[in-house]
Amino acid sequence: MGNKRALILYSGGLDSTTVLHHALSNDYDCTALTIDYNQRHSYEVKSSQEYLRQENIEGLIFKIDLSQIGGSALTDNELKVPMEHQSGIPITYVPARNTIFLSIASAYAEKLSISEIFIGVNQIDYSGYPDCRPEFIDSIKSTINLGTKAGVDGDSISINAPLINMSKREIILYGIELGIDYSRTVSCYQLDSEGDACGECDSCKFRKEGFRLAGIKDPTRYKN
Repeated sequence: MGNKRALILYSGGLDSTTVLHHALSNDYDCTALTIDYNQRHSYEVKSSQEYLRQENIEGLIFKIDLSQIGGSALTDNELKVPMEHQSGIPITYVPARNTIFLSIASAYAEKLSISEIFIGVNQIDYSGYPDCRPEFIDSIKSTINLGTKAGVDGDSISINAPLINMSKREIILYGIELGIDYSRTVSCYQLDSEGDACGECDSCKFRKEGFRLAGIKDPTRYKN
């Protein structure tokens, strides 16, 4: 497999955009994979593709309807996105989402002969999702290489999570160094049809606090 090609799991959010530019800064030829999983905040798919077009990055969209499974406020409209931080694993957790996403990404990587997958998971300043932890990344990498022809043939697929031990403040400062314009990214769980963020969900709160601690004006368009 190619040494300098990378597949980026890309949502158009702050973290995945930082990961994209991290890979670009390390001279990877990047293909971005966006998963349209019928999420509540569907505007992010539109926003992600606009960003990739402006940056002249090849983009792929894979559609899968996780609302058929439900069990999350992001895929079941009958469940409300909480405005207060929840203890334990919150209702915004999408069952097995990163397991599903990385399985899809590994299939694309194998087909395209790409040996590096990048994902923007983060275990600091996050909502407590179990699939954002280093032990999950290590485990899924092992599983993917056990269950793919590429892995069996010795062309192992690497799962890279460069932000996993960084705070939101550190991620933002790193992204600014990389020249990212974060006004072009979206993070909210309740984006409206114009791309304005609610300003109240966990994702918005972590984003706001990250910019505050970084000492940088938050460029996000908030409704509240």
